[in-house]
Amino acid sequence: MYTLKKSLGQHFLRDENMCRKIVSSLPVAPGTQLLEVGPGGGAITKYLLELPGVDFKAVEFDQEKVDFLEKTYPAIRGKIIHADFLKVPVPFEGPFKVIGNFPYNISTEILFRILEWRDQVPEVVGMFQKEVAQRVASVYNTKEYGVISVLIQAFYKVDYLFDVHENCFNPPPKVKSGVIRLTRLQQPYDMASERKFITLVKTAFNQRRKQLRNPLKPLFAKETLAEDIFTKRAEALTVADFAALTHKML
Repeated sequence: MYTLKKSLGQHFLRDENMCRKIVSSLPVAPGTQLLEVGPGGGAITKYLLELPGVDFKAVEFDQEKVDFLEKTYPAIRGKIIHADFLKVPVPFEGPFKVIGNFPYNISTEILFRILEWRDQVPEVVGMFQKEVAQRVASVYNTKEYGVISVLIQAFYKVDYLFDVHENCFNPPPKVKSGVIRLTRLQQPYDMASERKFITLVKTAFNQRRKQLRNPLKPLFAKETLAEDIFTKRAEALTVADFAALTHKML
C-alpha cells in the first residue's frame, strides 16, 4: 500500500461517488489532452484512465505513489511525470485541460502556475481546501475577495461547484474541501500590461483596510489619486476596475 504524507499536503479521497462527480465536472471529449496534478493513490485517476480517446498524463512528486500507481493501474505506465509540478515544463504541445485533487499546501502556487500556462489551458477542475476555493471564487465587496480572486478572475471565469465532506476522505481532514472550475475567458480584460495589473492588485490589497489613495501613492500621479475611486478600499473594486486603473498608472 502507501502512506499519507502530510508534509506533501496529501489527503486521500475514498468516496467513489465523489470521485466520479469530480471527474464528470470537467467536460472531456475524445482527442483532449488531459493533465492530472497529484494523483496520489489514484482516487480519480482510475476514472480518468477510462475516458475514451484522451491523451492522459499525471504529475506526481512522491516516488512511493508513482510505484503504487504503476503497480495498481498498469494503464498509467508511461503516462506519469515524476516531478515537482511547480518546476515541470509544459507537459503538452497545444491545448490541454487540468484536473486534480490538489495538494493543499501548494494549491495556490498550482493556480499561479496554471496562469502562466493559460494560453494552453482552457479549463481546470480542482479540489481545494474550502477556504481557498471560496477565495478564488469570491466576488468584490466580500471579506474573502483578495489578490488571488482578482488575478485568477482576470483570465478565468470561476464556478464554485460543490463542497466535499470530510467523511469522503480517509483519514478525515480537519479542514473542509471544495471543488471549483475555471473556464478561460474568451475576451480578457483590457489592461495596460499584466505586470502593471499584478503590481496594482498586490499593492492595493497589501493595506486592504485603508482607502486606496494611501497604498497606491507610489503608482499614480497626485491629481489621479484625487479621483473618487481612490476613496474606496481594495475589496470594493471589481476586476474590471483594477484593469481600467492600469491605464492611469505611472
